[in-house]
This record gives sequence, structure tokens and C-alpha cells, in this order.
Amino acid sequence: MNALRLTEALIARASVTPDDAGCQALLADRLGAIGFECESLVQGPDHFRVTNLWAMRRGGQPGPTLAFAGHTDVVPTGPLQRWASDPFVPTHRDGHLFGRGAADMKTSIAAMVVAVEEFVAATPAHAGAIAFLITSDEEGPSVDGTVRLVQMLQQRDIAIDACIVGEPTSVETLGDMIKNGRRGTLSGKLTVKGVQGHIAYPQLARNPIHDVAPALAELVATRWDEGNAFFPPTSWQMSNIHAGTGAGNVIPGELELMFNFRFSNQSTADALKARVHAVLDRHAIDYALDWTLGGETFLTPPGSLSQALGRAIQDETGIVPTLSTTGGTSDGRFIAKICPQVVEFGPINASIHKIDENVAVADIEGLKNIYRRTLENLLR
Repeated sequence: MNALRLTEALIARASVTPDDAGCQALLADRLGAIGFECESLVQGPDHFRVTNLWAMRRGGQPGPTLAFAGHTDVVPTGPLQRWASDPFVPTHRDGHLFGRGAADMKTSIAAMVVAVEEFVAATPAHAGAIAFLITSDEEGPSVDGTVRLVQMLQQRDIAIDACIVGEPTSVETLGDMIKNGRRGTLSGKLTVKGVQGHIAYPQLARNPIHDVAPALAELVATRWDEGNAFFPPTSWQMSNIHAGTGAGNVIPGELELMFNFRFSNQSTADALKARVHAVLDRHAIDYALDWTLGGETFLTPPGSLSQALGRAIQDETGIVPTLSTTGGTSDGRFIAKICPQVVEFGPINASIHKIDENVAVADIEGLKNIYRRTLENLLR
């Protein structure tokens, strides 16, 4: 089981963001052996060096370029004493493989590489081209990772026709869900200014909590859009609010609040910003508001890639997958800027970022076979 062995080898490398810990060198060795041209790009400041891998193999016939994308970095382990086994020692229990990155997303990367090895061995003069975009900065700020690879491809005028991102998308069983898009994410940090004072003399102070409360009620009640067949309606949620000195007799002089939009393609970041400012201005609040756009929406309508992947899943598992745009963001948002068809597909996501992260051993071989079948459907 080559995919299992490669998954174990990747888990054994403690590649906490942004440290790749040698994962990509291992992948490049495997891909170089089957005719890929591999390029490693180390980017970012000295205190946060990111490793990116670009690899490409051209076949012997005209056809599309299919890329596989993913990340070798993992989130921190959390308290080691809560793990049943060392998170960087791949461990088998009850038919599962345990270790940080097992589900997110070293299994997917291993399955992709071995699927390509098998496909190239059987079809060395395949149609089109196969590519890999791998980064060690997906779980972190995502500033010098996939976005840099995309910029490089734009500068070199290299086109990608279809891309599978190996995010763990399956919910109950391998193959039940493909992500064909993602919502956008827009965060705001709101500072409401008041005048601090004694709570017994409110006429000499201005309470920012009181000032902002009606505006918050309006924002909570706002229907931002109705969504569509692919996206749920845009949501607005407060995540943190703070005011006061801790004393019960002091009117605070300032309030800080954090909030986030997860928005559909029926709204834009600029339009949402404008609507929030309009509410705050209408309530005559003295405020400052800093915005952070985490990612725009992207959507791949049903087409040749989702059909090829869906057929591969059904042939391997008997399951007809659901197309979905639920969940958080992924690097697909960057790749969608240069690639017309981007989907995400990978193992069950129930344990991602958790203590004792794991993947079913049987699913590793199944995932590899699905990726190989997709290559056969598109490039043979």
C-alpha cells in the first residue's frame, strides 16, 4: 500500500506552519522519478519562511492541464498529554491511522502522488499535462503560499484548466461530498469611542455600549442576501466584544467588537462594507472600523472536472457525491483566479485540527483510486 506508506512518512515530519520539515523534498523525489519538472520556491520573511513546490509533467498528446493542490503544513498539536500517541509518530489503532495531518491533509497529498505514479506507469504518453501546487503556508496567514505560486504562473503565462484541492471534504463516508466553491470571508474590528466617567454622573460621560447597541441590533436583524442554488444566504456574526475597566461604577470610554461575514456570490466585500458603514453612520456613532478580507467567493458550476471526479467516486465507492460550498476558506480561492474549474475533494473531515486526528486506513487506498480514476477520465 504505497499511499499508506507515503502518508505515514509525511505524518512523521513535524511540519507545523510554516515549516515544511522536508515533506516537499520527499514529494519532489517521487515526482521527479516519473518525469516531473520540480521547482522549490522558498519565500517570505526570515522569521516565517514558506516552502512551495511547483511540479509539472507534460504528456505525449494534446489535452487539458489537471493540477493537484494541497498543503504540507499542519496546525499545532495542542497539549501533547491529551494525545493517545505521539502526533508525529504515525500510529495504527482500530483500523485508523493517527497523527497530526492524517486527515488535513497529508493523506490527500500521498494519495495524489501515488495515483499519479500509477497513472503514468500505465499511460506514459497521456494526454495533456499533470501539475502539483503544494505549499507550507495554508494553515497560517496564507500570504507567501499558494498565492505566490499563482502569481508565478500568471507571470509565466502558464494555464491550468482544472484543479483538485485535497481538502478533507467527505462528511460521513469517503466520497459523499465535493466542494465546488467556497463562501467569501470578511472580518471587521470595530472601535466605538465614548467618554469615560463615573456611572453616577452619566450626563458627564458618553457610554459607547449604549451608543452602539441599536446599531448592533439592526446589523443582527439585517438580511444581507438570499443566497442561491449554490450558496446559503450571507451571514454576519459577532465573535468578540469588550468594554469597561472591570469596575462596576465606571462608564467605559471605548468598546471593541470583532465580527465576520461569510458571504455568498450574491454579495461583494465592498457592498457589505458600505452597508455596515451606512448603519453605523445613521446611528451617529463615533467609531473606527478596520477591515480584513480573508477571501473572495469562488464557484465552479458542474462541468467536465466535477463530472470526471463524480464518476470516479461512483465507480470506486458506489456513492453519488453531493456538490457543496459549505465550510471555511481554502487555497482554492487563489487558484480560482487562474483556473476555470476548481473543486476540493478528500477524506472524512470529522477529526481535522482535533486531538487524535485520524483517517480510516481503508479510505487511503480508496482515495488514491478515486484520484487515479479521475486522471483516467480526463487525460487518457
